[in-house]
Amino acid sequence: MTLTIGVDVGGTKVAGGVVDDTGTVLVHARRDTPADDVAKTRDVITELVTELATGRTIAAVGIGAAGWIDASRSTVLFAPNLAWRDEPLREYVSNATGLPVIVENDGNVAAWAEFRYGAARHADDSMVMFTIGTGVGGGIVLGGELVRGAHGIAAELGHMLTVPDGHQCGCGRLGCIEQYASGSALVRFARAAARQEPHRATALLELAGGEAEGITGPMVTAAAKGGDPVSTEAFAQVGRWLGTSLADMAQILDPQVLVVGGGVIDAGDLLLGPTRRSFTDALAQRSRLPVAEVRPAELGNTAGVIGAADLARRI
Repeated sequence: MTLTIGVDVGGTKVAGGVVDDTGTVLVHARRDTPADDVAKTRDVITELVTELATGRTIAAVGIGAAGWIDASRSTVLFAPNLAWRDEPLREYVSNATGLPVIVENDGNVAAWAEFRYGAARHADDSMVMFTIGTGVGGGIVLGGELVRGAHGIAAELGHMLTVPDGHQCGCGRLGCIEQYASGSALVRFARAAARQEPHRATALLELAGGEAEGITGPMVTAAAKGGDPVSTEAFAQVGRWLGTSLADMAQILDPQVLVVGGGVIDAGDLLLGPTRRSFTDALAQRSRLPVAEVRPAELGNTAGVIGAADLARRI
């Protein structure tokens, strides 16, 4: 049995694990991310890898990072939530640990995990995954391989243009899907409706201490599960936009499976119900043709570790 280490580097935590070739995480470890300090972040990663490797025969290390990774899977070109700019992360960690290392985008590693061991494990060719969190990320698998693009930065699905001259996106464009189908969009929709129709947001406003600006994503989920109309409608808006983007992927790539993951997926059918309806409506003209099934992700917070470790196995 070949063991590899997967590391998932986020803005607040560095999670790692020893993973076998069935996708099972055998040992876990975690550290806080010193996100504003390049050297300390590198050291936290190497310390975690060293801890996980001690007493074990490790073949390689995969690191998933929230940022743009170069085509050689070695350098973090830019990480919006970390201090990395043209950071040669692979070389540093490999030299410090003596192990082969690859670095990959966090959306790609999560998508690969779902393709290999999660919601799309029965697919043998293709999958598109949208990850719905604070923003929108994703990954694409075609022909059994990750689509990385000529420069290593493909599959930035959250930055597809959805609404011309729409809401300002952090990437600098106007109207990206991230501004309409993310956890941040969910909160924005709910806050706006609560201000306009407070009588329909009684439960939600109670959770927020009576102030619309105090509304958070978990509050919207909790209130929607209790039947709060404004919260339910906020999920319906997110689902409508997400469904049309999934339909675009079905039209362009015709994948076997479409997967929806990320923190917002915890809402279950509150999100997936309107997403599937929107997806079906957008593809009404394809009613006689086969089309991908929309499935929820299965691996949750372990996807980054599992996917990074499995990609490392393929060095």
